[in-house]
Amino acid sequence: MATPLPDYASLLPELKEVRRAGLVRLHGRSLPALESAARAVTATAARTPGAAVEALLRLAVTRLDAGTLRTAAEYTMGLAHGTRDWPASSRRARAASVYGVSVERFRKDHEVMVLGQIAEHIVRLAGEPAGVTARTAAGEWGANTHRSVAARAGGRPVRLTLHVHPVDLLRDVDVIVSPSNVYLALPEPYKASVAASLRRAAATHGVTGEVLDDPLPGELRAWAARHGASGRAVLPGTVAATGSGALARQGVRRVYHAAVAVPRAGTNDYDVHPADVTRSVSRVLAVLAEERDRHTPPLRSVCFPLLGAGRGGLPYHVSLAAVWAAVEAELARGADWDVHFVVRTAEAAELVERIPAGGVPVHGPGPAG
Repeated sequence: MATPLPDYASLLPELKEVRRAGLVRLHGRSLPALESAARAVTATAARTPGAAVEALLRLAVTRLDAGTLRTAAEYTMGLAHGTRDWPASSRRARAASVYGVSVERFRKDHEVMVLGQIAEHIVRLAGEPAGVTARTAAGEWGANTHRSVAARAGGRPVRLTLHVHPVDLLRDVDVIVSPSNVYLALPEPYKASVAASLRRAAATHGVTGEVLDDPLPGELRAWAARHGASGRAVLPGTVAATGSGALARQGVRRVYHAAVAVPRAGTNDYDVHPADVTRSVSRVLAVLAEERDRHTPPLRSVCFPLLGAGRGGLPYHVSLAAVWAAVEAELARGADWDVHFVVRTAEAAELVERIPAGGVPVHGPGPAG
Protein backbone atom coordinates (compact mmCIF):
# COMPACT_ATOMS: atom_id res chain seq x y z
CA MET A 1 0.00 0.00 0.00
CA ALA A 2 1.40 3.39 -1.00
CA THR A 3 2.35 5.81 1.75
CA PRO A 4 -0.20 8.66 1.87
CA LEU A 5 1.18 12.00 0.77
CA PRO A 6 1.56 14.70 3.43
CA ASP A 7 -1.08 17.39 3.66
CA TYR A 8 -0.97 21.08 4.46
CA ALA A 9 -1.78 20.59 8.15
CA SER A 10 1.12 18.19 8.71
CA LEU A 11 3.62 20.25 6.71
CA LEU A 12 3.05 23.64 8.32
CA PRO A 13 4.36 22.85 11.84
CA GLU A 14 7.42 21.17 10.36
CA LEU A 15 8.14 24.21 8.19
CA LYS A 16 7.98 26.32 11.34
CA GLU A 17 10.48 23.97 12.96
CA VAL A 18 12.85 24.25 9.98
CA ARG A 19 12.55 28.03 10.13
CA ARG A 20 13.51 28.04 13.81
CA ALA A 21 16.36 25.53 13.48
CA GLY A 22 17.84 26.64 10.16
CA LEU A 23 19.19 24.49 7.36
CA VAL A 24 22.50 23.80 9.11
CA ARG A 25 20.71 22.12 12.03
CA LEU A 26 18.35 19.76 10.21
CA HIS A 27 20.39 16.63 10.92
CA GLY A 28 18.63 14.34 13.37
CA ARG A 29 15.37 16.29 13.49
CA SER A 30 12.11 14.44 13.07
CA LEU A 31 10.39 15.86 10.00
CA PRO A 32 8.25 12.96 8.75
CA ALA A 33 5.90 14.99 6.56
CA LEU A 34 8.68 16.90 4.81
CA GLU A 35 10.77 13.76 4.39
CA SER A 36 7.79 11.92 2.91
CA ALA A 37 7.21 14.77 0.46
CA ALA A 38 10.92 14.84 -0.39
CA ARG A 39 10.86 11.13 -1.22
CA ALA A 40 7.89 11.72 -3.51
CA VAL A 41 9.40 14.74 -5.24
CA THR A 42 13.20 14.51 -5.32
CA ALA A 43 15.70 11.87 -6.31
CA THR A 44 16.89 10.99 -2.82
CA ALA A 45 18.86 7.80 -3.30
CA ALA A 46 22.20 9.47 -2.64
CA ARG A 47 20.97 12.15 -0.25
CA THR A 48 20.67 12.40 3.49
CA PRO A 49 17.17 13.25 4.74
CA GLY A 50 18.29 16.79 5.58
CA ALA A 51 19.68 17.36 2.08
CA ALA A 52 16.51 15.98 0.52
CA VAL A 53 14.35 18.31 2.63
CA GLU A 54 16.50 21.29 1.64
CA ALA A 55 16.20 20.36 -2.04
CA LEU A 56 12.43 20.11 -1.63
CA LEU A 57 12.25 23.54 0.01
CA ARG A 58 14.36 25.12 -2.72
CA LEU A 59 12.14 23.64 -5.40
CA ALA A 60 8.95 24.76 -3.67
CA VAL A 61 10.25 28.31 -3.21
CA THR A 62 11.17 28.58 -6.90
CA ARG A 63 7.47 28.00 -7.62
CA LEU A 64 6.52 31.16 -5.72
CA ASP A 65 5.98 34.39 -7.62
CA ALA A 66 9.24 36.26 -8.19
CA GLY A 67 9.39 39.40 -6.07
CA THR A 68 8.59 40.05 -2.43
CA LEU A 69 6.97 36.67 -1.73
CA ARG A 70 9.83 34.56 -3.06
CA THR A 71 12.48 36.84 -1.57
CA ALA A 72 10.87 36.79 1.86
CA ALA A 73 10.54 33.00 1.67
CA GLU A 74 14.22 32.62 0.82
CA TYR A 75 15.28 34.72 3.79
CA THR A 76 12.76 33.08 6.12
CA MET A 77 14.05 29.58 5.38
CA GLY A 78 17.74 30.48 4.98
CA LEU A 79 17.73 29.72 1.25
CA ALA A 80 19.00 33.13 0.17
CA HIS A 81 22.67 33.30 -0.78
CA GLY A 82 24.83 33.43 2.35
CA THR A 83 22.00 33.04 4.89
CA ARG A 84 21.82 29.31 5.62
CA ASP A 85 23.71 29.74 8.92
CA TRP A 86 21.98 32.95 10.02
CA PRO A 87 20.06 32.74 13.29
CA ALA A 88 16.28 32.66 12.98
CA SER A 89 15.95 36.17 14.38
CA SER A 90 18.25 37.66 11.72
CA ARG A 91 16.46 35.82 8.93
CA ARG A 92 13.10 37.03 10.22
CA ALA A 93 14.34 40.62 10.45
CA ARG A 94 15.64 40.56 6.88
CA ALA A 95 12.40 39.00 5.59
CA ALA A 96 10.40 41.68 7.41
CA SER A 97 12.47 44.37 5.67
CA VAL A 98 11.44 42.94 2.29
CA TYR A 99 7.84 43.87 3.08
CA GLY A 100 8.81 47.06 4.92
CA VAL A 101 7.06 46.05 8.14
CA SER A 102 8.14 45.57 11.74
CA VAL A 103 9.50 42.21 12.83
CA GLU A 104 6.52 41.68 15.10
CA ARG A 105 3.99 42.39 12.37
CA PHE A 106 5.87 40.11 10.01
CA ARG A 107 5.88 37.31 12.60
CA LYS A 108 2.12 37.53 13.16
CA ASP A 109 1.01 38.07 9.57
CA HIS A 110 3.41 37.85 6.64
CA GLU A 111 5.45 34.93 7.97
CA VAL A 112 2.31 32.84 8.41
CA MET A 113 1.36 33.60 4.82
CA VAL A 114 4.87 32.82 3.51
CA LEU A 115 5.06 29.46 5.27
CA GLY A 116 1.54 28.63 4.14
CA GLN A 117 2.46 29.33 0.52
CA ILE A 118 5.50 27.06 0.78
CA ALA A 119 3.34 24.30 2.28
CA GLU A 120 0.79 24.64 -0.52
CA HIS A 121 3.46 24.32 -3.19
CA ILE A 122 4.97 21.27 -1.49
CA VAL A 123 1.54 19.61 -1.53
CA ARG A 124 1.23 20.39 -5.24
CA LEU A 125 4.73 19.11 -5.98
CA ALA A 126 4.10 15.87 -4.10
CA GLY A 127 0.93 15.32 -6.10
CA GLU A 128 2.58 15.70 -9.51
CA PRO A 129 3.17 12.58 -11.60
CA ALA A 130 6.53 10.88 -11.11
CA GLY A 131 9.26 12.47 -13.21
CA VAL A 132 7.35 15.64 -14.05
CA THR A 133 8.80 17.60 -11.13
CA ALA A 134 12.38 16.64 -11.91
CA ARG A 135 11.99 17.61 -15.55
CA THR A 136 10.36 20.89 -14.57
CA ALA A 137 13.15 21.72 -12.12
CA ALA A 138 15.84 20.87 -14.64
CA GLY A 139 14.23 22.98 -17.34
CA GLU A 140 12.92 25.86 -15.29
CA TRP A 141 15.74 28.23 -16.18
CA GLY A 142 16.59 26.89 -19.59
CA ALA A 143 13.01 27.22 -20.83
CA ASN A 144 12.78 30.90 -19.96
CA THR A 145 16.07 32.54 -20.82
CA HIS A 146 14.69 36.04 -21.39
CA ARG A 147 12.72 37.69 -18.60
CA SER A 148 11.27 41.09 -17.94
CA VAL A 149 11.84 42.38 -14.41
CA ALA A 150 9.77 45.28 -13.09
CA ALA A 151 11.73 47.42 -10.63
CA ARG A 152 11.73 50.90 -9.15
CA ALA A 153 14.45 53.54 -9.25
CA GLY A 154 14.03 56.68 -7.20
CA GLY A 155 10.33 55.97 -6.87
CA ARG A 156 9.71 55.61 -10.60
CA PRO A 157 8.89 52.28 -12.23
CA VAL A 158 11.50 50.89 -14.60
CA ARG A 159 11.71 47.66 -16.54
CA LEU A 160 14.85 45.57 -16.82
CA THR A 161 15.54 42.63 -19.11
CA LEU A 162 17.27 39.54 -17.72
CA HIS A 163 19.07 37.10 -20.03
CA VAL A 164 20.05 33.70 -18.62
CA HIS A 165 22.46 32.37 -21.24
CA PRO A 166 26.02 32.87 -22.53
CA VAL A 167 26.87 36.46 -23.36
CA ASP A 168 27.70 35.69 -26.98
CA LEU A 169 24.06 34.73 -27.62
CA LEU A 170 22.82 38.26 -27.00
CA ARG A 171 20.84 39.81 -29.85
CA ASP A 172 19.67 43.34 -30.59
CA VAL A 173 21.33 45.09 -27.65
CA ASP A 174 23.17 48.24 -28.68
CA VAL A 175 26.02 48.03 -26.16
CA ILE A 176 27.49 45.08 -24.27
CA VAL A 177 29.76 45.78 -21.31
CA SER A 178 32.85 43.58 -21.16
CA PRO A 179 34.88 43.29 -17.93
CA SER A 180 38.56 44.05 -18.39
CA ASN A 181 41.76 44.41 -16.44
CA VAL A 182 43.39 47.81 -16.03
CA TYR A 183 45.84 47.05 -18.85
CA LEU A 184 42.90 46.56 -21.24
CA ALA A 185 44.48 43.24 -22.22
CA LEU A 186 41.95 40.75 -23.56
CA PRO A 187 42.11 37.07 -22.59
CA GLU A 188 42.79 34.45 -25.22
CA PRO A 189 39.62 33.68 -27.19
CA TYR A 190 39.56 30.01 -26.17
CA LYS A 191 38.97 30.89 -22.51
CA ALA A 192 35.57 30.86 -20.82
CA SER A 193 35.27 34.40 -19.45
CA VAL A 194 32.80 37.03 -20.63
CA ALA A 195 35.62 39.04 -22.23
CA ALA A 196 36.97 35.97 -24.04
CA SER A 197 33.49 35.02 -25.26
CA LEU A 198 32.92 38.51 -26.66
CA ARG A 199 36.34 38.55 -28.33
CA ARG A 200 35.53 35.21 -29.95
CA ALA A 201 32.07 36.33 -31.05
CA ALA A 202 33.39 39.60 -32.49
CA ALA A 203 35.97 37.80 -34.63
CA THR A 204 35.36 36.75 -38.23
CA HIS A 205 35.97 33.09 -38.97
CA GLY A 206 36.48 31.15 -42.17
CA VAL A 207 34.53 28.09 -43.21
CA THR A 208 36.92 25.79 -41.34
CA GLY A 209 36.93 27.94 -38.20
CA GLU A 210 40.17 29.82 -38.82
CA VAL A 211 40.24 33.40 -37.54
CA LEU A 212 40.16 35.87 -40.42
CA ASP A 213 39.83 39.00 -38.30
CA ASP A 214 40.15 39.57 -34.54
CA PRO A 215 39.18 43.24 -34.22
CA LEU A 216 38.76 43.88 -30.49
CA PRO A 217 42.46 43.68 -29.42
CA GLY A 218 43.49 46.05 -32.21
CA GLU A 219 40.74 48.53 -31.39
CA LEU A 220 41.71 48.50 -27.72
CA ARG A 221 45.35 49.16 -28.61
CA ALA A 222 44.25 52.06 -30.80
CA TRP A 223 42.08 53.44 -27.99
CA ALA A 224 45.01 53.23 -25.56
CA ALA A 225 47.29 55.02 -28.04
CA ARG A 226 44.79 57.84 -28.53
CA HIS A 227 44.50 58.33 -24.78
CA GLY A 228 48.19 58.07 -23.93
CA ALA A 229 47.79 54.74 -22.17
CA SER A 230 49.85 52.43 -24.38
CA GLY A 231 51.77 49.91 -22.30
CA ARG A 232 50.54 51.14 -18.94
CA ALA A 233 47.61 50.60 -16.63
CA VAL A 234 44.59 52.87 -16.68
CA LEU A 235 42.71 53.81 -13.54
CA PRO A 236 40.13 51.31 -12.31
CA GLY A 237 36.73 52.44 -13.54
CA THR A 238 38.02 53.51 -16.95
CA VAL A 239 35.83 52.51 -19.91
CA ALA A 240 37.16 52.00 -23.44
CA ALA A 241 34.56 51.96 -26.22
CA THR A 242 35.17 49.88 -29.35
CA GLY A 243 33.22 48.53 -32.27
CA SER A 244 31.56 45.15 -32.10
CA GLY A 245 33.10 43.33 -35.06
CA ALA A 246 31.06 40.35 -36.17
CA LEU A 247 28.63 40.91 -33.30
CA ALA A 248 27.09 43.61 -35.49
CA ARG A 249 25.32 40.79 -37.34
CA GLN A 250 23.51 40.08 -34.06
CA GLY A 251 22.42 43.68 -33.63
CA VAL A 252 25.22 44.56 -31.18
CA ARG A 253 26.79 47.89 -32.15
CA ARG A 254 29.35 48.69 -29.46
CA VAL A 255 31.43 46.92 -26.81
CA TYR A 256 32.39 48.93 -23.74
CA HIS A 257 35.42 47.49 -21.94
CA ALA A 258 35.21 48.32 -18.22
CA ALA A 259 38.55 48.23 -16.41
CA VAL A 260 37.66 46.74 -13.04
CA ALA A 261 40.31 44.06 -12.39
CA VAL A 262 43.73 44.94 -10.97
CA PRO A 263 46.38 42.19 -11.40
CA ARG A 264 47.85 41.03 -8.11
CA ALA A 265 51.65 41.23 -8.25
CA GLY A 266 53.43 37.88 -8.50
CA THR A 267 50.24 35.88 -9.08
CA ASN A 268 47.71 35.05 -11.78
CA ASP A 269 44.93 36.54 -9.66
CA TYR A 270 43.07 39.83 -9.72
CA ASP A 271 41.61 42.20 -7.16
CA VAL A 272 38.25 43.82 -7.86
CA HIS A 273 36.75 46.41 -5.53
CA PRO A 274 32.99 47.02 -5.58
CA ALA A 275 33.54 50.79 -5.63
CA ASP A 276 35.50 50.41 -8.89
CA VAL A 277 32.63 48.39 -10.35
CA THR A 278 30.19 51.17 -9.47
CA ARG A 279 32.49 53.80 -10.97
CA SER A 280 32.89 51.80 -14.16
CA VAL A 281 29.12 51.40 -14.55
CA SER A 282 28.64 55.14 -14.04
CA ARG A 283 31.27 55.73 -16.70
CA VAL A 284 29.60 53.24 -19.06
CA LEU A 285 26.38 55.22 -18.83
CA ALA A 286 28.25 58.50 -19.36
CA VAL A 287 29.99 57.15 -22.48
CA LEU A 288 26.65 55.82 -23.71
CA ALA A 289 25.19 59.32 -23.38
CA GLU A 290 28.18 60.80 -25.25
CA GLU A 291 27.92 58.32 -28.10
CA ARG A 292 24.16 57.99 -28.33
CA ASP A 293 23.48 60.50 -31.10
CA ARG A 294 26.55 59.55 -33.14
CA HIS A 295 24.69 56.45 -34.31
CA THR A 296 21.56 55.92 -36.37
CA PRO A 297 19.28 55.01 -34.76
CA PRO A 298 20.63 56.46 -31.49
CA LEU A 299 22.09 54.04 -28.96
CA ARG A 300 19.63 53.18 -26.20
CA SER A 301 20.10 49.67 -24.80
CA VAL A 302 23.00 48.41 -22.69
CA CYS A 303 23.68 44.99 -21.17
CA PHE A 304 25.71 44.35 -18.02
CA PRO A 305 27.23 41.08 -16.83
CA LEU A 306 27.98 40.79 -13.12
CA LEU A 307 31.28 42.66 -13.30
CA GLY A 308 34.05 41.19 -11.16
CA ALA A 309 32.15 38.00 -10.36
CA GLY A 310 34.43 35.80 -12.48
CA ARG A 311 38.20 35.82 -12.02
CA GLY A 312 37.77 38.92 -9.87
CA GLY A 313 36.19 36.76 -7.17
CA LEU A 314 33.32 39.01 -6.12
CA PRO A 315 30.26 37.11 -4.89
CA TYR A 316 27.28 37.52 -7.19
CA HIS A 317 25.35 39.63 -4.71
CA VAL A 318 28.26 42.02 -4.14
CA SER A 319 28.79 42.51 -7.87
CA LEU A 320 25.08 43.05 -8.52
CA ALA A 321 24.78 45.56 -5.68
CA ALA A 322 27.74 47.51 -7.08
CA VAL A 323 26.34 47.51 -10.62
CA TRP A 324 22.79 48.35 -9.52
CA ALA A 325 23.96 51.28 -7.37
CA ALA A 326 25.08 53.16 -10.48
CA VAL A 327 22.24 51.97 -12.71
CA GLU A 328 19.60 52.91 -10.15
CA ALA A 329 21.09 56.37 -9.65
CA GLU A 330 21.02 57.00 -13.41
CA LEU A 331 17.48 55.72 -13.88
CA ALA A 332 16.26 57.64 -10.83
CA ARG A 333 17.36 60.86 -12.55
CA GLY A 334 14.97 60.09 -15.39
CA ALA A 335 17.31 58.44 -17.91
CA ASP A 336 15.41 56.23 -20.34
CA TRP A 337 18.09 53.63 -21.02
CA ASP A 338 16.93 50.11 -21.82
CA VAL A 339 18.96 48.16 -19.23
CA HIS A 340 19.72 44.45 -19.58
CA PHE A 341 21.56 41.96 -17.37
CA VAL A 342 23.14 38.76 -18.64
CA VAL A 343 24.01 35.87 -16.28
CA ARG A 344 24.78 32.19 -16.64
CA THR A 345 23.43 30.61 -13.45
CA ALA A 346 20.06 30.28 -11.76
CA GLU A 347 21.57 31.65 -8.55
CA ALA A 348 22.67 34.86 -10.25
CA ALA A 349 19.36 35.18 -12.10
CA GLU A 350 17.43 34.88 -8.85
CA LEU A 351 19.46 37.74 -7.41
CA VAL A 352 18.57 39.98 -10.34
CA GLU A 353 14.92 39.06 -9.90
CA ARG A 354 15.10 40.27 -6.29
CA ILE A 355 15.79 43.83 -7.40
CA PRO A 356 12.04 44.71 -7.48
CA ALA A 357 11.74 43.71 -3.82
CA GLY A 358 14.79 45.68 -2.77
CA GLY A 359 16.35 42.32 -2.03
CA VAL A 360 19.84 42.77 -3.48
CA PRO A 361 21.78 41.58 -0.43
CA VAL A 362 24.75 43.82 0.26
CA HIS A 363 25.41 43.04 3.92
CA GLY A 364 25.73 39.99 6.08
CA PRO A 365 23.30 39.08 8.83
CA GLY A 366 21.79 41.98 10.64
CA PRO A 367 21.53 42.24 14.40
CA ALA A 368 19.40 39.69 16.14
CA GLY A 369 15.82 40.74 16.56
